[in-house]
Amino acid sequence: MADSFGPMRAGDADERVVASGPDDGSSRGEPIRVLVVDDHALFRRGLEIVLAAEEDIQVVGEAGDGAEAVDKAADLLPDIVLMDVRMPKRGGIEACTSIKEVAPSAKIIMLTISDEEADLYDAIKAGATGYLLKEISTDEVATAIRAVADGQSQISPSMASKLLTEFKSMIQRTDERRLVPAPRLTDRELEVLKLVATGMNNRDIAKELFISENTVKNHVRNILEKLQLHSRMEAVVYAMREKILEIR
Repeated sequence: MADSFGPMRAGDADERVVASGPDDGSSRGEPIRVLVVDDHALFRRGLEIVLAAEEDIQVVGEAGDGAEAVDKAADLLPDIVLMDVRMPKRGGIEACTSIKEVAPSAKIIMLTISDEEADLYDAIKAGATGYLLKEISTDEVATAIRAVADGQSQISPSMASKLLTEFKSMIQRTDERRLVPAPRLTDRELEVLKLVATGMNNRDIAKELFISENTVKNHVRNILEKLQLHSRMEAVVYAMREKILEIR
């Protein structure tokens, strides 16, 4: 079954799917139940034909968009959802979160032509366990389904490389931030931050410091701007980590 179909082609040696995670090699007593989701009917049919030849894999349903996929997942409770990223009505990434809500045990593999880094990151954040490009061979689709069903993750090599590059960049940015001294807050800003850390709201802080509520709001806004953060909670976590709450 090394032939490929539709947009798929047999992968070169350096384009094999890479896996990570435990593999206990245990045999499954029941076939792996798969829901196929793609807006191209011929592609869905091609996948069904290929997977029908696998004794341990059973296609239990299909859907043409993300909205239908959520309904089918809730009804069929598949082990694996094999889903495209970009589809009409509702895309695969958006559908991921909803599918995890209605079928928590289902594992999602994105099978797509999109090699956009943003799609990869968003899919992983939305709960996808695999991200495969449609250029992989048909044999590799079945292999990926088995691997994910056994608790592994699957990412096409070219996408895994992009993911590793992004991780390296994140680490570098974190290291660079650590080299920058923590912004200096005024004594009043530090007082406000300490009270925010105790869970007090702006009105209570105003009463505690004998200042107006608008003044408190201004202090909080200045604190967030200086720390380059977006919420009060982030400011407290940052302040505790940098030990800038230890005043007086």
